[in-house]
Amino acid sequence: MGANTSSRSDASLLADDDDEEDLFMVCDLLTGGDLRYHLQNRVEFSEQSVALLVCELGSALEYLQTHRVVHRDIKPDNILLDDAGHAHLTDFNIATRLQKDALACSMSGTKPYMAPEVFLCALDEVAGYSYPVDWWSLGVVAYEMRGNIRPFVVHSNTPLAEIKNILNTPVHYPRYWSSNFVDLLQKLLSTYPGARISTKQELHQTPLLRNIDFQKVLEKKIKPIYKPPEDHLNCDPCLELEEMIVETRPLHKKKKRLAKQRSAQRDSDPETTLVKEFIVYNRYKELKRKAMEQKENDWQRELELAMANSIVNSLAPIQEKAAASIVHVADCTTASAAAAQSKSDSIEFIDRTPSPQFKQSAGSKFDLEKNSIQN
Repeated sequence: MGANTSSRSDASLLADDDDEEDLFMVCDLLTGGDLRYHLQNRVEFSEQSVALLVCELGSALEYLQTHRVVHRDIKPDNILLDDAGHAHLTDFNIATRLQKDALACSMSGTKPYMAPEVFLCALDEVAGYSYPVDWWSLGVVAYEMRGNIRPFVVHSNTPLAEIKNILNTPVHYPRYWSSNFVDLLQKLLSTYPGARISTKQELHQTPLLRNIDFQKVLEKKIKPIYKPPEDHLNCDPCLELEEMIVETRPLHKKKKRLAKQRSAQRDSDPETTLVKEFIVYNRYKELKRKAMEQKENDWQRELELAMANSIVNSLAPIQEKAAASIVHVADCTTASAAAAQSKSDSIEFIDRTPSPQFKQSAGSKFDLEKNSIQN
């Protein structure tokens, strides 16, 4: 966000792009990981480490305030460390820009880090809130860095009325914390926005930070006590897989998903539909289609011919020796009719009509039998 300057404590925006679904922003490469990762790994931050981080993030909030921007989501997840350990503010997803002398009124943020006036606004007890809400969140982060626990037991499902009572309870500060450090936290965690630290100048006036050179803080000339390790990734790879497993529209499937969407859009376009209805003649494809149809017809004829042959071959065998049997005239007539019918139904048929020689011998024998009966 803003210009790319090395003296800033927010992640610089180098480039941006977007598509149908997402907006992509290219920011500085910060290999130290987010503050949440180091807190989960039980890193013990000293008061000096916390003080430097408060100064760096306070400078970032001062810069945002000059541009009338309220971040509204200051928390360890949105604080990134570079390789040297300097803090950078990121994730302006729910940030808002206020008009002059105006207030924000929507309930936005992460509940454990939200200021009391945000909840009071949601309960219609105050008109709105302004820049001090980010400084409250900074105080919660500073307390959590030092004690590895938040000052108030507030969760995402805690009712608003209960949160109001919780935030009004006194904060417990361990005895081994220095009085100057406790004084800084008390001024950041004041429930009244008017009494809360909300500028870099007020921050500089606290006993703990009175001797800090804020110009050196801006120029990153003060070396952080805690430096992120360089021998491994400062993030949990399992959390990086969440986007691929849990997200309904993961990035690794975006190319295929967008291709489907664009195809559906083209199909619904009237011009595209008109082009689809116009059939382009392709002579080569047409000749190929006709050749295939001819082959299919030839195969069909061969199949029918083979079936016809199989039916004829299934008939009773023909007697090859005509002299061994007596054929009557009626049977000959029937055989001739069957042969004619078979000839009309099939291309190949068996001619069962007796030869003339067979007819003559059969007739002679029939006459001899007739004469013998008369005698």
